[in-house]
Amino acid sequence: MTNEKAVCLLSGGLDSATVLAIAKSKGYECHTISFSYGQRHERELIASQKIAERFGVDRVISQIDLRDIAKSSLTGHGEVQKRDVHEISEEIPNTYVPSRNIIFLSIAASYAESIGARHIFIGANAIDYSGYPDCRPSFYNAFEYALNLGTKSGLETGFRIHVPLQFLKKSEIIKLGTKLGVPYELTTSCYEGGEEACGECDSCILRLQGFMEAGLLDPVKYNKIPGFYQEYLEKKY
Repeated sequence: MTNEKAVCLLSGGLDSATVLAIAKSKGYECHTISFSYGQRHERELIASQKIAERFGVDRVISQIDLRDIAKSSLTGHGEVQKRDVHEISEEIPNTYVPSRNIIFLSIAASYAESIGARHIFIGANAIDYSGYPDCRPSFYNAFEYALNLGTKSGLETGFRIHVPLQFLKKSEIIKLGTKLGVPYELTTSCYEGGEEACGECDSCILRLQGFMEAGLLDPVKYNKIPGFYQEYLEKKY
């Protein structure tokens, strides 16, 4: 156990909420940061606030508008790509926001350095993901190295980027989070950001597949239930 400070990137999604729970369980004094970057919906910011309140941690919002420079369906450039579960990870989808994690981690490091934290937690995953290049282990190793070369704190105490979900399947993440009391009913994963999750985007598909493989029921509501999850519900419930 530790009582060191840590900055946790909190998007309001399933993975980031689980990472916050992991950091808390290890005894870190957690400070969370969310980003208003011109995303197509603000629902995730509402979710991240509720999650931070549930865990009793503070949250700051970094305002940075990427809509004019980062072409992605998540910043309003085109419709969110819909793919079959078997097509996910075959190619980088149009929901990829160019350099987003580089930008987010840079800002998180600035915040961490300002409050005297040397630990940064992020909920990236290299197994059940949509093929984004900034979710891979080599990226985080390189970025940590860069921070330790290019920042005062990096030179003096050293930064550590924690990616605890990196090699876990989505079902394993959900099982772990359930044990740690993550309020998955407060999280939002859908790229569309509607009142109910769409059930068709990559994020919805991966989330539902994870709950199915974990043998659990996803507590959020869906506008459309994909066939594989409907069959699971009929068999289990």
